[in-house]
Amino acid sequence: MRSSFQKGRGEYGFDAPSGLFVLGGSVFALGILAVVHALSGRRLPAVLEILFGLPLLVTFISYLYSTRKGKFHVWSELLDDLRFRGDEQTLDMGCGRGAVLGMIAKRVDRGGAVGLDLWSSVDQSGNNREATLRNLDLEGVGKRCRVATGNMMTMPFADATFDVVVSNLAIHNIKGQRGRFRALDEAYRVLKLGGRLVIVDLSFTKAYAKHLRERGMDEVERRSLDWRCWFGIPWVAGLVTATKPPARRS
Repeated sequence: MRSSFQKGRGEYGFDAPSGLFVLGGSVFALGILAVVHALSGRRLPAVLEILFGLPLLVTFISYLYSTRKGKFHVWSELLDDLRFRGDEQTLDMGCGRGAVLGMIAKRVDRGGAVGLDLWSSVDQSGNNREATLRNLDLEGVGKRCRVATGNMMTMPFADATFDVVVSNLAIHNIKGQRGRFRALDEAYRVLKLGGRLVIVDLSFTKAYAKHLRERGMDEVERRSLDWRCWFGIPWVAGLVTATKPPARRS
């Protein structure tokens, strides 16, 4: 399996930690109940608790793997596919604690990498600007990166600023389809002509692809990601890639 990813030095927390906590707590509770009922001779409740607990355990393990390891391998391959020259200006929309941002910065040693986030710890554990800057320093790319606080729907960047815009598990957190489409429109706006857009997200990627086609982007492709990015639910995560047309169309 192709992957050039090497584990970095930063600490990147957990995606949607409350969901992981609920899953883990449910597995633990069902396991305790099954043991208690088995020891007390109540076999039927114990069997039912095991049957309910096993799928939750598999989901928990998948979620934990995706958030701590799998997504990094996937992103390493996606970034390799972009074949950076090294002088690109890049943006990570919803950069969180800087995992993908740091991976990009290592590939654009003559360019620049900007991360934008609202720093919600609900969407990622321990998510704050200071944690992101610390991770970027640990990865050795702090001087090459800039981190901004802002909303993906109204980004504080000029038109046609970036050669590459990426977003990892962030746009779905915007409530309402209109808001998510505004974020896509902002990505289109800040891309240079011929610039590339790469989005990994949950649940709404088919709608993203349709909107980007209607917006006039070229080479719009959408596919489901493999088991490394399932987060406990098969094919829940999807990839959307697109290119801003090299010349404006009338």
